Amino acid sequence: MLQFIIITVLGIALTIFLAKGIVTFIPKKFQSIISLVLWILIIFLGYKVYSGIMSPINFNKHKVVKFAKVIDNLKIIRDAEIAYKTITGNYTADGDALIKLIENEKFPILQTREVVVSVKKGRITVDEERKVVDTIGFDPVINHFKDRDYKNMLLVPGTNAKFDLKVGFIEKIEGLKVPVFLAQVDKAIVLKGEDISLIKQEKEQLGGDNIRGAFVSVGSLDDIVTNGNWPPSYDKAEHRAAKINKQ
Repeated sequence: MLQFIIITVLGIALTIFLAKGIVTFIPKKFQSIISLVLWILIIFLGYKVYSGIMSPINFNKHKVVKFAKVIDNLKIIRDAEIAYKTITGNYTADGDALIKLIENEKFPILQTREVVVSVKKGRITVDEERKVVDTIGFDPVINHFKDRDYKNMLLVPGTNAKFDLKVGFIEKIEGLKVPVFLAQVDKAIVLKGEDISLIKQEKEQLGGDNIRGAFVSVGSLDDIVTNGNWPPSYDKAEHRAAKINKQ
C-alpha cells in the first residue's frame, strides 16, 4: 500500500512538471486542451492517493462493527453450549437442540450442607462429617438468555451463512475423555464486499489487538476451552456491540 501511494505521488509530481513544460514549449492553441487533460489526470491521481490512505482506515472501522456482531452471537452459542453440558453432560452440534433446551429446561439449584453420620469401624462406631448436596429448586435456563436473540444465534450477522458448529471429545488424561465444542466462521464470509487484499491480510493476523487467524471462533476441538479467539477490546465494547445489533 505504501509503495502504491509513493508511485502515485510521483505520478502527480511528474504530471505537474509536464504541465509546466506545456506552457513553455507547446503552442498556445493546444495548451488549453492538454492542460485540461493533465488536470483531470492530477485530480484522478489525487483521488487514488486519498483512496489508498482511507481504504485501510475504513476497512478497520467496518471490520470492528461486523466482528462485534459476530462475537455477540458466538457468546450466545457458548453460553447455550455450557448450559447444555451442565444439564446433559455433553455438548451438541444441533442448533435446534440448543434452542429447545434454552426454552424448556431448568438448572437445578443445589445446596451443600454438612451432616454427621455414624459409621461403624470394626467394633466401634464413630461420627463422621459428610457433605450432602440437596436440590432445593430449579432455575429456568431461559432466564439467562433474556434480551438475547438466541433463536438466531447460529446465523452469521450480515450474511446468509451459518456458523460452523462442531463437537467432539479429547483425552487429556489416559482413559478420561472430555467433551469439547467449536463454533466458527471464516473472516472472508463476514467481510464480504470489502477490499480483497485487506481481507487476505486480516486472515493472516497473529493476534494482539486483532482477531488471530482466518476465523472468528469460540471453543476448540483441540483443547478444553470455552473462550473465543478475539482480543479483550471486543469484550470491553460488549455494550456497544449490543447497541449495534439493534440498529
